[in-house]
Amino acid sequence: MCGIVAIHDPRSPEGPSAELGRSMLDRVEHRGPDGRGERTVGPTWLGHVRLAIVDLDEGDQPLGPADGHWAVVNGEIYNHHELRRVSGLHFATASDSEAALAAAVAGDLDQLADLRGMFAFVVAHPDGRGVAVRDPLGVKPLYWARVDGATLFASELVAFAPEMRGHVEEFPPGFRWTPQEGLVRFRELHVGGEPIADVESARTAVRDTLVTAVRRRMMADVPVGVFLSGGLDSSLVAAVMASFADDVPGPVHSFAAGTEGSSDLLAARRVAEHLGLEHHERVYDADEVVSCLPSVVASIESFEPSLVRSAVPNYLLAEETARTVKVVLTGEGADELFAGYAHYRDITDGADLADELLRGVSGLHNLNLQRCDRVTMAHGLEARVPFLDRDLVNLAGRIPIEWRLPGELGQEKALLREAFTGWLPEDLLWRPKEQFGDGSGTADVMTERAAELVPEDDWAQQRVAGLPAPRTREELAYQRMFADRLAGIDARVLGRFATA
Repeated sequence: MCGIVAIHDPRSPEGPSAELGRSMLDRVEHRGPDGRGERTVGPTWLGHVRLAIVDLDEGDQPLGPADGHWAVVNGEIYNHHELRRVSGLHFATASDSEAALAAAVAGDLDQLADLRGMFAFVVAHPDGRGVAVRDPLGVKPLYWARVDGATLFASELVAFAPEMRGHVEEFPPGFRWTPQEGLVRFRELHVGGEPIADVESARTAVRDTLVTAVRRRMMADVPVGVFLSGGLDSSLVAAVMASFADDVPGPVHSFAAGTEGSSDLLAARRVAEHLGLEHHERVYDADEVVSCLPSVVASIESFEPSLVRSAVPNYLLAEETARTVKVVLTGEGADELFAGYAHYRDITDGADLADELLRGVSGLHNLNLQRCDRVTMAHGLEARVPFLDRDLVNLAGRIPIEWRLPGELGQEKALLREAFTGWLPEDLLWRPKEQFGDGSGTADVMTERAAELVPEDDWAQQRVAGLPAPRTREELAYQRMFADRLAGIDARVLGRFATA
C-alpha cells in the first residue's frame, strides 16, 4: 500500500517539473512511511511513497525492469504469482506490484482485466507513452487533473495545489487512460453467469468463495490483523483468519473501538475470545471524538455526516492498530452484496432490489471504501476488503434476489449467516446489524455535541462557498473543516451524496 503521484506533460522534452511532483508527493507522504522514490521517464514524472508489505527488501518504487518501463503502484495484486508464470517480462523483484507493470507492457492492454486485487497505478514507457489504471471497484483511490496540456495523477485530493483544485476529477473505477486513446473501460464490475440453481449450492459457494477471498488477502510478509466490530461481517472474516492462522507471520490480531460499554466492544471481545485471537481495544470518550473531528474530515476528504460518524471510530481504531500491524482485513461490502441495510427491506420488487444492490456496490468508492482507505492510510496502515473479491461480487450477482431477502426470522443476510453455521456461537452469528457509528457509541456522542459544533445563531445564515447547502448544523461543521483543508475542490468530485 502506498501513495502515488504522476505527471505526464508531452510539451516538455526534458520531462515534467520534478519540483511540482515532489510537492504533490509531500502532501501524501503519510500513505508511505517506509520509503520514497521518483523517476523521470521521457515526458512522465513518477513519484511514490511506500508502505512495505510484500518483498520488504526489494520492493521499492518506482519499479522498472531492464527494458525501460517504469511504474508506480498503489495496492495489492493477489494473483501475481500466477501472472508471473504466464508473462514474458523479466521480473526484477518479488513484489506483487510488478505484475501490474507486466500487464501494462504486455502489448495487449486488455490483459489488465486479468489483475485480481485493489490497485491504482501509472506506467511510463520508454517511447514516451503512458497508461493510468484503477481497479473496477475503486478500492484504491485515484484522482487526476488536466491543466494546460499536462495530466496529473495522485492518490488523494490534498496532493493537488489550491490553484489546480478546480480541475481535479475522480479517475473512474474500471478504466484505463492513455494519451492516445483517452479513457477506456477495461473491465465491467459484473461479468455475468448462470444463476445458482438451489439454496444449498448457494450457501456452499458463498462459504468457499469467502474463505478463498480472505486467504488471498492474508498474503503478507508482515503480521496481519482484522478490524472486529463484533458484527457478522468482520466476525466471519476473523473466523476464517483464525482457521488459517498459519498463513501469516505471527498470531492473528483483532482490533475493536468504541465508547466504554458500547455493544461493539462487548461483542468483539466475545468473538475474539471464542476464536483465540490476540485482541486489542481502543476505548474513547466524547471529548476525544470531538477533538479528532478536524483530522477525520481531513483524512476522509468528505463532509457527508454518516461517513464522518462511521469514520471517527475507524480513525481511532486505525491509530491503535498501526502500533501493532501494517495490514488489516475489514468487512466492507457485505451489506451491499447481501442486502444487509434496513432500507433494502422497503424495496418489494426483486428487480428493483437487484438494481439498488448493484448501485450500492458501484458507489462504494465514494463512501465506505473511501473512508476505509483514508482513515487507515492516515496512520500508515493497509486495509483489505475480502467481501469485495472479484469472485464473490460475481457470485452474489448470480444468487437469486429472493434468497438475499430476510429469512424466516426476519434477519438480514440470512443466506450468509446460514453459510457459516458452526463458525461462530449462534447468538453472535445471528446478532442484528448496527451501523458502526451506532454500535461503537459514536452516533450518540455526535448527537449530543452537534450544537457545540455550530451554534444555533450561526447555523441559519452561514454557508461554505462552493459546497451544497448543508442539511444540518452538523454537516455545516464538517463542511467548514473540509474547506479548511481542501478549499477549491468541486463538490461533484466527492460523489452523489456530497451534492444531494
